[in-house]
Amino acid sequence: MTLNPLYYIEYAVAWIMVQFHALLSTVMDPHSGWTWTLSIVGLTVVIRIVLIPLFVRQIRASRAMQLVAPELQAIQKKYKGKTDQESRQKLAQETMAVYKDGGANPFSSCLPILLQMPIFFALFRVLFYKVNDAAAGTAFGPLTVELARSMKGSTLFGHTTVSSSFLNGPGGLEAKIVAGVVIALMIVVTFVTQKELTMRNLPPSALEGPMANTQKMMLYMLPFIYVISGPGMPLGVLIYWLTTNTWNLGQQWIIIRNSPTPGSAAEKKRQERINLKRERKGLEPIDFTPKKKPVPVEEQTIRVQPKANKGGRKLSDEDRLKAAREARAQAQAERRTAQEAAGEVPGVTRAQRKKKDRRKSSGS
Repeated sequence: MTLNPLYYIEYAVAWIMVQFHALLSTVMDPHSGWTWTLSIVGLTVVIRIVLIPLFVRQIRASRAMQLVAPELQAIQKKYKGKTDQESRQKLAQETMAVYKDGGANPFSSCLPILLQMPIFFALFRVLFYKVNDAAAGTAFGPLTVELARSMKGSTLFGHTTVSSSFLNGPGGLEAKIVAGVVIALMIVVTFVTQKELTMRNLPPSALEGPMANTQKMMLYMLPFIYVISGPGMPLGVLIYWLTTNTWNLGQQWIIIRNSPTPGSAAEKKRQERINLKRERKGLEPIDFTPKKKPVPVEEQTIRVQPKANKGGRKLSDEDRLKAAREARAQAQAERRTAQEAAGEVPGVTRAQRKKKDRRKSSGS
């Protein structure tokens, strides 16, 4: 027997969903549509917990990409219009060097989405095909004939089931209304998530230029995808989708609140909260204004302003690239200063700090 590539993922999805159904059946009606709906929500929560490390990596990768964006723009402008082999090779080398120095990876931000797609398609196949096959007499692993018939016959509103969709399936007008409401909620949650990420957690410099225009376009285009794909999806898949988006919004809010991008509006809010707490404790507020490094006397006497710039000539591409690198280094230094001012040690997790404190107390 030839197995499809999603077989094991489908099996795992069905097993987790059945386990949650068994747990919820101890306090709820096992044949209720709400029991099966909450089982899908439980499945989503398990998947999102497993993907937390990848989500954190995605946030860090996105932040690193934001910090190196000015450098990348300077490099692209430097080699703009140059099509010879040597220039293209230098462009690629300098771009990779910026990625390496800034700890940025353009593919890391896509990794959680790519890993969720097989799970999404597996859940679609389980609800759309396996449940019907099992209800007809062909059990699928943990999804027995009795459980499949229970799921297929369970209802949420009227005759709406988890297998109903906006376009087809049982439920008629009621199913269309329920599916339409879920799709509308998905659009709202996705829009709010993207707006928080692009508007509140980006510095002003990142809200200008071609990359910012692309992000603003995605702010309105991404939710529109659900208008096209949502009506054909089973209600159970829509619930999984809505739960995932809601989880993303909450998880992103926590990360942005506690670890915002340097120079963003979210960072200013965090600094205000830190000083407010210090004020309540009777402590002096922290000045988060970046301190300029003093210039050594030797450099002050030797440094001479280039004559070519006195007449108001624009900076060269090399000067722009240098300025972008200095801006990124300054942003990283500001972030480290803010962490230290808040009592955090960069690179050390909260669990590690607690463990270190316990060792100190036991030693004393």
